[in-house]
Amino acid sequence: MTPTITLSTEDYQALLAEQQRLASQLRLVTVERDLLKERVDAFLHRLYAAKSEARANPAQRDLFLNEAEVLAPNGAPIAEEATPEAVEVAGHRRKKRGRKPLDPHLPREIVRHELAEAERICAHDGTRLVEIGAEISEQLDIVPQQVRVIQHHRVKYACPCCDESIRVTPAPVRIIPKGLLTETALAWVVTAKYQDSLPLYRQAALLSRFGGDLSRNTLAASMVRVGDAVQPIINLLRDHLLDADLILGDETVVQVLKESGRAAQSKSYLWAQMTGSGPPIRLFSYTPGRGGTHAQPLYEGIKPGAVLMSDGYEVYNAIAASRGAIHLGCWAHARRYFVEAEAAIPKAARGPEQLATQFIAAMGELYAIETQTEDLSVEQRGQRRQEQSRPVLVKIEALLLQHLHAVIPGSLLGKALHYLSSQWSKLIRFVYNGAWPIDNNLCENAIRPFVVGRRNWLFCDTVAGARASANLYSLIETCKANSVDPYTYLVDLFRKLPTAKTVEEFEALLPWNLDALTD
Repeated sequence: MTPTITLSTEDYQALLAEQQRLASQLRLVTVERDLLKERVDAFLHRLYAAKSEARANPAQRDLFLNEAEVLAPNGAPIAEEATPEAVEVAGHRRKKRGRKPLDPHLPREIVRHELAEAERICAHDGTRLVEIGAEISEQLDIVPQQVRVIQHHRVKYACPCCDESIRVTPAPVRIIPKGLLTETALAWVVTAKYQDSLPLYRQAALLSRFGGDLSRNTLAASMVRVGDAVQPIINLLRDHLLDADLILGDETVVQVLKESGRAAQSKSYLWAQMTGSGPPIRLFSYTPGRGGTHAQPLYEGIKPGAVLMSDGYEVYNAIAASRGAIHLGCWAHARRYFVEAEAAIPKAARGPEQLATQFIAAMGELYAIETQTEDLSVEQRGQRRQEQSRPVLVKIEALLLQHLHAVIPGSLLGKALHYLSSQWSKLIRFVYNGAWPIDNNLCENAIRPFVVGRRNWLFCDTVAGARASANLYSLIETCKANSVDPYTYLVDLFRKLPTAKTVEEFEALLPWNLDALTD
């Protein structure tokens, strides 16, 4: 027989309240557990999964990377279009298969392989064979680094009649006065470190194998001094950058061991700036922090009405507002948050119905349109964006408003939605001008060589070294942006910079003036 328990009204209400409290607490704990599990999965994905943001599904991957071949202008898959029964194909020349020929501009050394005298006799009638040609094949040969010493003899002159007139030929002016390394040697070390990401201690070990017994400290001191010597060129590059109609900005972490008043583990920053109009410029600057007090001076002097492209870091908002700049948002950053949210979904649950996947697919449509307009004029691209990109933006905005407050803000998907919402007014501006970029990938690509090099040399020893590295990275990347060989440019720059006096002479030393530089 089931016992009957009698409760007072107050006890019954208290029991219901406790039940509701426990149910609410259980829901809260469940949500917190799910968020923590999602965060752990995201960390594990960053550690061990592929870093590429391309879709795991081949169709989705092609949607983002090769959109023009996957989507028709109206967004329908090309495979669904009806194909005619017969198609006329214009004649074409098929490329010859085989090994790629060696660069014809490389110097050639001819090695003749001849038959022995006894073998130059015809086997049929005994007549001596004559040369009628040669079978030619080529191999690539590599001559190891050659280290040599340039010995300067400064001739002294004296009067044969007295001891009062002795003259010595003056020493040639050098970029590093009394420096141990020649201009070509300095250019080799700079390009090896800042273009090929070869740390100085490895360079010292490499040179020692060829007789160049130089310490790492000697190389480091030379880099600091030459990085400081090129400051006039860096100043000119900054003047040209601030005059540009479009500027792109980004930043990354750098560690400096010996910095006054700061621990060696403190984070410092390298800021990247590049032009999106005018001469291609890639400029890097070191600062001990990431706040607005460090970033604002880097943009001091940009003209009102200029366009600034950046990610969603709040400092850039303040820069654009204070300078009267038009601020563009980066669709690649917005998409990245949805990629992270999709990666946290269990593989069995992934599919086109997932909200993160829907956003990624819609953003892929924007990039498909951009791919189709790469070869169009600015006016044509702007018109195509108005006709095709604006409807896609309307679709993305409707999807955003529908789900913005229906997803937990602390989840990866919630963060992606709120980032997209906070950046929306800046993200949609690119459709109003065909010259404006859709994302900040160009600047990220410019800063990537520094990030790769940082994995090898890990840190800067001093602030002077960090500033010198920023200057030398600026020259290397600006040369690459202008299709100029960095080593050739640096050799000429190091030779001619010490003699430059006027603004015109310094202007002639800029990377895009290489032809004037080498005359």
